[in-house]
Amino acid sequence: MIPSPPPGPCLLGPLLAQLRAARGWSQQRMAAELCAASGVPTLTRNEVSRWERQLRLPGDFWSAWLATVLGVPGELLAGAAARSRRLGVVPAAVGPAGSRARLALLTLAYRWVADPGGRTPVGPFPAAPPLPGPPGRDAERSPVADESLWLDVPRGPDDPAGAGRDRPVDGVTLATLRRWDDLLGGGDLAGHGARGLRRAVRGYRRAGPAGRRAMLPALAESAQLAGWLAADTGDLGGSLDAYRLALRAAVAAGQPPLAGYVLASASHLLAGAGDPAGALVLARIGYAGGRATASPGLRALLLHRVALAAALAGRPRAAGQALAGADRAGTPEPGREPPWLYWLDTAELAAMTGRTLVALGRPAAAVPLLTPVVGARGRPRRSAVYGGWLARAHLGLGAVPEACAVAGEALLDAVRSGSPRAVGQLTAFRRGLAHAPPGPATQGYARALTAARPYLPSGARPATGATVRAGEPRGTPGRRARRERV
Repeated sequence: MIPSPPPGPCLLGPLLAQLRAARGWSQQRMAAELCAASGVPTLTRNEVSRWERQLRLPGDFWSAWLATVLGVPGELLAGAAARSRRLGVVPAAVGPAGSRARLALLTLAYRWVADPGGRTPVGPFPAAPPLPGPPGRDAERSPVADESLWLDVPRGPDDPAGAGRDRPVDGVTLATLRRWDDLLGGGDLAGHGARGLRRAVRGYRRAGPAGRRAMLPALAESAQLAGWLAADTGDLGGSLDAYRLALRAAVAAGQPPLAGYVLASASHLLAGAGDPAGALVLARIGYAGGRATASPGLRALLLHRVALAAALAGRPRAAGQALAGADRAGTPEPGREPPWLYWLDTAELAAMTGRTLVALGRPAAAVPLLTPVVGARGRPRRSAVYGGWLARAHLGLGAVPEACAVAGEALLDAVRSGSPRAVGQLTAFRRGLAHAPPGPATQGYARALTAARPYLPSGARPATGATVRAGEPRGTPGRRARRERV
């Protein structure tokens, strides 16, 4: 007897894989059954693999034959296909390695929102969460997507005897690493984040049953921060893997606000990687799952993530509704916000609104909201990221000299921060500037860019799934990734 598929919302790719596995078929066998039933001998296992990984959805012809050979109602596959279609096609910028991690996180997020209590998505939290597929070359190079995160490994020089949760082996606590993230880029910090996550996983595995549940929140926070830092190096797949572990731990710990924050972080990553459809899904699920018990600041942040993703996805009405909801949510309240949200203040929320307005094509309203944050000192990456948006706003108003001046300062902040992510909006600004008439301002910015380019932070290109060896000092031979093109 063929087991029934699990209840609740399911995406088509995982559903096909479950139904195929229930019959004990390989992808090759499934392709052969489809060819025999349809009379079309050209389908291969590669196509079945693409369907299951949701790199492509089957059309009406093959959907009908899939229902026939798998012995399930066509409506079941049609409903799963409709849910998958709402996610959007995996963009080329995500790449094959990132697409697997993206699909795994999206599937887990959908299961969580279908069962917020956590029974369906996680069940018992495993001691060794599996990676999505065998580790390849990119996974081995990634500071996060590494089997040593999930398996007990021999103690090495970075894990001396006696090291534990309260005495970090490299002298960096989770709180300290968060503060460093205000000043430095992921290339300098991702190694610390990965080591912290390894320690958290090892500590979880070595704890007794009673101690494990108490350690879940710290494990979720460590994985979220490791994912954030990996994202800042351009390691898309490794970052999404870490976010998936963080989501599992947060749900198992019974902390919906933290789970929502994890999905908001992943949404921010996909939005920057050119996947606004996936970003919007994660942001909406994060808000739906975490809003009931979230603090005012966190509710506002979750809605801002929805607003940006909707704006980038070309859905202005949804973006406007989310911005209005963020305004109603209020501002961060001292004493009520979780420690991992220490960085959020009213100026940051205003800048988030300005960024979304730029994406919506409303630069005039965005300029006064972005300017104070860009001009504030002490957090160079924030100034560089929002500076790129402010430069784009000025360019949208036709104020080319102002745009070039702001972009020039953002270039310096990108160098100061060492953050490849800070370069992203400057790349978008450069593309827009190419359509502006030449003049002294554009020529001056071109000279500044030429002078700064050798010092801009290196980063992995999300389009290839490549990673940077995080933790190595900038400029050393170990960092051979190509410079960002700005």
